[in-house]
Amino acid sequence: MRRPLLSCAVVCLVSVFCVLAPSNANNGKQSVTFTKDVAPILFKSCVGCHRADHTAPMSLLSYKDARPWARSIKEKVLTRAMPPWPADPHYGEFSNDTSLSQRDIDTIATWVDQGAKQGDPRDLPPAPQASDLWEISKPDLVLTMQEEWKGEATGPDENLEFIVPTGFTEDKWVQAIEFRPGNRRAIHHAVVLIQTPDMMRASQSSESAADDGSSIFRTQGTNRQVRDEVPVVDDGCAARREGGGNNARFALTVFAPGRNADVWPEGTAKLIAKGSKLIFQMHYSKATGKPERDRSSVALRFTRRPVEKMIVSLDIMNYYFRIPAGADNHEVTACSTFKKDVQIISFMPHMHVRGKDMRYEAIYTDGRRETLLNVPRYNFHWQILYKLKKPIAIPKGTRIAVTAHFDNSIRNKYNPDAGQAVRFGDSTTDEMLAGFVDYIVERPREEPAVARINPAIYDSYVGDYLVGSRTCSVVREGDKLLLIAPGWMKAEAFPESETRFFLRAMDARMTFQRNEKGEVSGFVFEMGNRTMQAKKVASGEPGQSRSGI
Repeated sequence: MRRPLLSCAVVCLVSVFCVLAPSNANNGKQSVTFTKDVAPILFKSCVGCHRADHTAPMSLLSYKDARPWARSIKEKVLTRAMPPWPADPHYGEFSNDTSLSQRDIDTIATWVDQGAKQGDPRDLPPAPQASDLWEISKPDLVLTMQEEWKGEATGPDENLEFIVPTGFTEDKWVQAIEFRPGNRRAIHHAVVLIQTPDMMRASQSSESAADDGSSIFRTQGTNRQVRDEVPVVDDGCAARREGGGNNARFALTVFAPGRNADVWPEGTAKLIAKGSKLIFQMHYSKATGKPERDRSSVALRFTRRPVEKMIVSLDIMNYYFRIPAGADNHEVTACSTFKKDVQIISFMPHMHVRGKDMRYEAIYTDGRRETLLNVPRYNFHWQILYKLKKPIAIPKGTRIAVTAHFDNSIRNKYNPDAGQAVRFGDSTTDEMLAGFVDYIVERPREEPAVARINPAIYDSYVGDYLVGSRTCSVVREGDKLLLIAPGWMKAEAFPESETRFFLRAMDARMTFQRNEKGEVSGFVFEMGNRTMQAKKVASGEPGQSRSGI
């Protein structure tokens, strides 16, 4: 079957007329026509977006549609501006490389030079139909937002969450995932998260938590933005605490313009636990200037074979940067260190309209540095999932460094305000640095057995702990030990031993530490690829509950 939405990563032009004079290079060449020679190229590489009611500004499904744009098509393919594939060819080989071959480029250029003739209509291949546009082939299940979003013509961006039940009565391993926007004109980007039953209970326990001012974010409408007074850390890789490295283990998929579907080999999959719900985190923009509606969907195809390997998503982020007003090449970094051997399979850079370029590097334990992906011409309006032809083996201890540059000057035509310093935020007018990475690990074995220990031991762990600038609490409730992070979670910690506990809700581990006096001094919290140190700052009364909220 044709790879239709892959063509959505290969738009062939933008809506700009560029008049080029025909050359004399067509002397003696065989006649090139739209129906016989050019239409097959456009149908393969362009019309996934260049069709009615899609992201591109015009359709290219017919000769009548394409002919007025012939000279612009030639100019864009000759300069390789379109189809968009901004990755540096010197680094990495990618299975979804959408660059046109030189032969295809020459065919289009010759067609234009010869007068952009239509040719015999009988030579025209069948036009791709919209019904063919599932990139993952026939899905096993399509889940759709139950509530329609209705947006006003003007106003700030909206960041909203829509909960979609799965109805799963057993664990499901998903081998292919495709997000289908209900309205591409209105969606800035979307993230689909998995909320397991344990996570639902944790979320419900912390929903009433008040903002105690310790958050680095302030909220404006439905958007988060880093507070002005938060310390600035542009070089996250040099910080004592890495500027990024959040484990997005429960992220099912991400959508942005230009990103195509997730399809993995049989036997490799993501897990959706029974009873889970999906959370559609939707970022809607008001770019069209008119009222818009949306009801988006996600399509799933389940694995047909026993699962041996699991896909994990990692977002390497820096929340603390600040881009000065007028800066035209401001550098920001973020890093994350792998705690186990993994195989990287894909990358997806994400910034907003001031984003200029992004580079991923592996820094090995012996000091070697290797560029894995370089995107020297980042385009916010066309964000690509770069799928490696072959997975990259990354040994334990390797650090992934993401380096980005931002243009906050008046020379950036997309810059909404060059006179303002910019920090991390959800809105398009704010900025982000997120280097998404998908990698493969062995399917985890069954969770550890719960050890039998005297609950009285829990009393020494009860108290408040400082993690960075935020406080969490360890609480004993009867024979249970709970970890409470205000506004985030309340989860039970199950003992593996007297000092090591695991959290089912977050697939995490915490290991308590004692000082030379034998007193509990803190704990190490491990979740996926991230390790955090918590320092004990206050103790509770033995046997008493502490709300931590």
